[in-house]
Amino acid sequence: MSTYYKQLAQRIQERFGDRISSAGISLGELTITIDKGCLLSIAEILRDEADFAFEQLIDLCGVDYSDYGNGRWEGPRFAVVYHLLSVTLNHRLRLKVFVDGEPPLVDSVNGIWASANWFEREAFDLFGILFSGHPDLRRILTDYGFIGHPFRKDFPLIGTVEMRYDPEQGRVVYQPVSIEPRVNQPRVVRDDHRYVDRELPAEK
Repeated sequence: MSTYYKQLAQRIQERFGDRISSAGISLGELTITIDKGCLLSIAEILRDEADFAFEQLIDLCGVDYSDYGNGRWEGPRFAVVYHLLSVTLNHRLRLKVFVDGEPPLVDSVNGIWASANWFEREAFDLFGILFSGHPDLRRILTDYGFIGHPFRKDFPLIGTVEMRYDPEQGRVVYQPVSIEPRVNQPRVVRDDHRYVDRELPAEK
């Protein structure tokens, strides 16, 4: 299979030239990185041309690189990763686009693969990535009044607000988190004699 994907990588590099920043095989799948400015043109070619025939977008997700490499990452903070499938040719492709700025912005591929609709809403909700041209970009997992983007590395694990039903007001109310911040310490594992190698008794 790796030979096949090496050949696919070569065809892609020949087709797109310097529009491909990098191409490599990891976990048995070809990954290519492109500039966000040529995302739509490359996506259309990957979908329409017979050599590629990626008819389906099977997943899309955001990535926050701010803590990548123990904080030594110097590239753009966010990336959007597209997982493409060709049913016709039975091959897959992982397409990666880096985005930066605040808010990070990239073109929507909803007009190319309709399945991107809810995936892009999820990436917007959890990472704050905006998709230009999306027909209905709004939160999909968190509440409408939610503040922040919970999959960002700098978002506190305990959150920022909590909600509860107030019987006196007869409605749901929001308030600051009442949980005391804490740092979990790993449990100290002391010597356990159950796992010490012992000599087996000699056979009689």
